[in-house]
Amino acid sequence: MNEPERSVATHSATSSGVGKIPMSHVTADKDEVINHKRGDAMRIFIFKSEKNPNLRAFGGDLAGIKLPGQFKPWRAVGAIAPNQELPYKIARDDIEKAINEFGFQLFRFKKA
Repeated sequence: MNEPERSVATHSATSSGVGKIPMSHVTADKDEVINHKRGDAMRIFIFKSEKNPNLRAFGGDLAGIKLPGQFKPWRAVGAIAPNQELPYKIARDDIEKAINEFGFQLFRFKKA
């Protein structure tokens, strides 16, 4: 599996407008949206940008409502339970902090 680049995340994209991913890509019901309490580990969702195939994002809700609009549509491709480690040796605390502060964390795979 490709390794993600470590320093590509940006949060300035939130000001460009946020769109919802198409409902055809959302399979869970409205109760899947997580209300995260500080200090508790959160369920983290992984998304893939269909506009930029190497771009991924971590988000705190299945619909991806806070993901940056310029990279949409986003497709949910996975979820990480609160008690599981994140893939790619990425620190959970860093990702949760970014999600709490900005609503998402971007990362991308190196081009092969």
